[in-house]
Amino acid sequence: MTKPPTETLVAAAEIDSGAIPSTSSLDLAVIGNCSLNALIDKLGRMVWCCLPRFDGDPVFNALLDPTENGSQWSFQLENFSHSEQWYEPNTAVLHTRLFDTLGQGVEITDFAPRFPSRGRYFRPLTVVRRLQALSGAPRLRVLLRPRFDWGREIPVITRGSNHLRYVGSEQTLRLNTDAPISYLLAETAFVISRPYNFILGPDETLLNGIGDTARTFEQETLAYWRNWSRALATPLEWQSAVIRAAITLKLSLCEDTGAIVAAMTTSVPEAPGSARNWDYRYCWLRDAFFVVRALNSLSELGTMEDYLRWLGNVVVRSAGGHVQPLYGIGLEDSLPEITLDHLPGYRHHAPVRVGNQAYEHFQHDVYGNIVLGAAQSFHDERLLHRSGVEQFQHLEACGERAFALYDQPDAGMWELRTRSRIHTSSALMSWAACDRLAKIAAKLELKERAVYWQERAATIGERILTEAWNEDRQAYAESFGGRDLDASVLLMVEVGLVAPTNERFIATVDALEKYLCDGPYMRRYEAPDDFGRPETAFNICTFWRIDALARIGRKEQAREIFETMLATRNHVGLLSEDTHPVTGEMWGNFPQTYSMVGIINCAMRLSAAWETAI
Repeated sequence: MTKPPTETLVAAAEIDSGAIPSTSSLDLAVIGNCSLNALIDKLGRMVWCCLPRFDGDPVFNALLDPTENGSQWSFQLENFSHSEQWYEPNTAVLHTRLFDTLGQGVEITDFAPRFPSRGRYFRPLTVVRRLQALSGAPRLRVLLRPRFDWGREIPVITRGSNHLRYVGSEQTLRLNTDAPISYLLAETAFVISRPYNFILGPDETLLNGIGDTARTFEQETLAYWRNWSRALATPLEWQSAVIRAAITLKLSLCEDTGAIVAAMTTSVPEAPGSARNWDYRYCWLRDAFFVVRALNSLSELGTMEDYLRWLGNVVVRSAGGHVQPLYGIGLEDSLPEITLDHLPGYRHHAPVRVGNQAYEHFQHDVYGNIVLGAAQSFHDERLLHRSGVEQFQHLEACGERAFALYDQPDAGMWELRTRSRIHTSSALMSWAACDRLAKIAAKLELKERAVYWQERAATIGERILTEAWNEDRQAYAESFGGRDLDASVLLMVEVGLVAPTNERFIATVDALEKYLCDGPYMRRYEAPDDFGRPETAFNICTFWRIDALARIGRKEQAREIFETMLATRNHVGLLSEDTHPVTGEMWGNFPQTYSMVGIINCAMRLSAAWETAI
């Protein structure tokens, strides 16, 4: 088992207080199994976990309530000195070591069970925490304080000989453990004289002993992730970063339905005091497409197959009509946005929001994202269930919608709430929808349909190249006839509308670097929005910049910026949505799929070929 050098963390007085320090950060690790996710900080405190769904009630909510009222699950070591934290390589199994001032220590192993069983994946709504002493006779307290209804409901606790039940009005959790129940109830410190196991999940009796169950779950889960990672077609360079990003993207999949959430949290602000606090625990068709494409580039096709199940429901249900930019993971189309005033918010930066008003938006790039997300399923002969003519006809309905709306004002991919324009990025994705439909039709030997969609793609492409170009700015602007700059136009090369050698595209890259970049970091756009000018850099835009630089031949500059972004990751290799260009600190919801996608895409673009090393 490998581990990194020791990292000194917070002072002993902070951990003994029982409260989450107000200086809490996004130095968090994620565990999960495609049914649930949980975030654990450097001290081994579980500070976020939504049950029974990714977008459900956070039974541990200390991430958004950094007070003594915040619900958490922690192991508080007496005379705490420092800690270490790392993932078991190529897995989603997390290790945290806590040491006291006498040099005594304990190790916490955290995971959510996931492995094949009886012809399916076993992925219960369960987290397992295993605790063992490393040396000496360390003493600690176990603080298990779940809350329900966003922290407003304190559960009733009942006990058995080897379990505790946390009973709420809507759900009940059961802790099966071989630790002393009396010590857990009283939160009494006790000596860790032998290994202890904690299995928190549904109110169900275990089939086998607690220790045996925990050990078996860990062994099987390790084997699953190692085999999954082993099958990835990674680049030669930056393999560990790519594998960690891929695992994190996999954990963003709700395997039950096939939905992919944009992030696992809500209301972590994009910048301090900005009120840009949004709920990202839903499936954006745009974000999901980027996730699927990144994993496909590593030859991980299972996520795409699961996502296409979910996407197929969206497409068929729409019947050629309006498609929302996002839906709930269970296909919910109404996600009303409300504010929870009783929660202080991340680092006391209110508001805390549940739901997302963007479901009401008209974002015309969505139709292109649907077609792009499904396109590989027509061409990839490895798939068990390839798409055919019937699926193509459903996608054609989306293509017709894309063509009808490509030159109509919308909220754009950045989801502007009070401004509507003919956004270049939306028209670009409409072009991509028609272009890919033409390619699919050719693959299916539907010659007339191929010509039909080629002509429509040509119509849209000509208008984009003519009407989005701003001669004064020497750049493609964010809207038809506009002059403001927007990083999303970098996708023009990525989706294939123009070649990397296109002089106007190269000029656009130069202009974006001049007006949108703070050193290595890139902001989304320059014009003020509903909340003023963006303060932080949007990580996916920086990765788009890296990709564009590599494509136009500035590979060394691209590699330098990429290394900067890798250094921006937290201690276990995860990224949030935004980076502060001055402090380098992470802001925005976490972990952000867009950002983890960027790591994979840029590594694949920049890495030396395997042939150079073997």
